[in-house]
Amino acid sequence: MKITFPHMGSSPIAFRMMIEKLGHQVVMPLRPNEKTLSLGSHYSPEFACIPFKILLGTYLEAIKRGAEMIITSGGMGPCRAGYYGVLHEKILKDLGYDIDFVVLEPPQKKAVNFIKKLSKITRSNSLSVVWDALSTAWQKLKVLDLIEALSYEIRPREAVKNETTNVMEECYKLIDRAWTKEEIKESLDRCTKMLKAVKTKDSIKPLKVGIIGEIYVVLEPAANFDIQRMLGDMGVLARRSIYLADWTKDNTFFKGEEHIKKAAKPYLQELVGGHGTLSVGNTVLYAKEGYDGIIQLAPFACIPEIVSKSILGKVTSDLDIPLLTLFIDEQTGKAGVKTRLEAFVDLMQSRRNHKREALA
Repeated sequence: MKITFPHMGSSPIAFRMMIEKLGHQVVMPLRPNEKTLSLGSHYSPEFACIPFKILLGTYLEAIKRGAEMIITSGGMGPCRAGYYGVLHEKILKDLGYDIDFVVLEPPQKKAVNFIKKLSKITRSNSLSVVWDALSTAWQKLKVLDLIEALSYEIRPREAVKNETTNVMEECYKLIDRAWTKEEIKESLDRCTKMLKAVKTKDSIKPLKVGIIGEIYVVLEPAANFDIQRMLGDMGVLARRSIYLADWTKDNTFFKGEEHIKKAAKPYLQELVGGHGTLSVGNTVLYAKEGYDGIIQLAPFACIPEIVSKSILGKVTSDLDIPLLTLFIDEQTGKAGVKTRLEAFVDLMQSRRNHKREALA
């Protein structure tokens, strides 16, 4: 069986290993680009959000390269993401593609359905093979997240421009080649040493920005114009609120994110779907931790993030922290995003300077 899946950050490296360990052939999703978005937009409803369009374009590209099955995730609550899989499958079938679609819904409430769908991928394998595939992929996903997070800590202070980027390219290759738990651990150790060996200007105290918002545009650099790297190149330490391993853990069999929801409660008590509540809660936490600013990333017309934005004005006013909201669609351009980021960085630097002068 030739299987593909969504492209979301560096996660395809882990998912490829899992699918191959289960005995299937992987059709790797290509990093989305303008053609991907244009292709997906052509066959999507006009007011569908940008993740919907990019994903559809990604699937169409993979089908043309031989994909026979698509594995993707579903969702719960008042957010249209829960319908993506159903609508994508219908559109593809209307276009004449007889593709097997497996939508894995969060298993908290319907664990039996989750296991049944998972068995479509694992059916011919022994329990030990399945466990090895799932556990090693999970370990690799965590390593990818750890190394990526470390790179964003180093980039704003790097002495030689693009050295962090070059090291990360080598790290992705090392992690991709790791096939066993021992090899994955070794890749983590080696990559950590390589990143910590990057020459840095330790005297620099970079501005700190918290990135919040909808999961796909936060995690996928092709959707957000590689905003964390862009900010790092501007000398800003950008930390995002979502990493895929943590999100998966908190939204499968484990109950997580309670401290974030608790932080949001004074401002938002209702379930608004998507990551709306988490956007509010993380803003509160970032402000209390002394961050210089918040950047909210959201697809255009994303209802949960629109709701959270209407509340964030009050939050940021109460906690005295600036907010930049970027709603992204197919008309958004990198140059415009960069210009807005540069202005926001100037604002944060000015505020920091005024605070220092006031304390002097």
